Amino acid sequence: MHETKLRLIQTGLALILARGYNGLGIQELLDETGIPKGSFYHHFEGKEDFALQVVDAYMAQAHALLDATLGALDRPPLERVRSFFEAVREGYAAQGYLGCFFGALGQELSGSSEVFRHKIEGCMATIASRLATCLEEARERGDIPASTDPAQMANVLVNAWEGAALRTRLVRNGDPLDGVLDFCFAAMTAR
Repeated sequence: MHETKLRLIQTGLALILARGYNGLGIQELLDETGIPKGSFYHHFEGKEDFALQVVDAYMAQAHALLDATLGALDRPPLERVRSFFEAVREGYAAQGYLGCFFGALGQELSGSSEVFRHKIEGCMATIASRLATCLEEARERGDIPASTDPAQMANVLVNAWEGAALRTRLVRNGDPLDGVLDFCFAAMTAR
């Protein structure tokens, strides 16, 4: 990716997370990065195209994290799933507990933009699907009850995590995330 485009996307991600899509002006982004307006429009058709590409970049980061954590086949599957969420938590901490970019943007735009609603739901569904594959491995190993539906459990994890991520934005610490992980993993492994 071109360095200018990458800088715009990285700065835009932070600004959208902090202020929201509607709170971000293109001029503010350009002032923050020192990039001229013409360069912005060379890489993006407009604000919506820019934000959709920021979503893609964030999803690419999520895929890399999923690959690194779920792909650590020397560790048990439940440990790999938990390590994914713990790594995400570390990212939230580094950003000052502003929550999940997908969750924040989805809450802001899902009522007004079908494009963003579908895009963000697709990203969340992809994450849940990848987690479900690892949870299926845990079920096959007997780490979770045989009656567990891995897809349903993955969706519960993602949904609970997103709610906790919203709470981190309010309380500015990771306690809600820790509570969700402890509760969900205890419930999954209960016999």
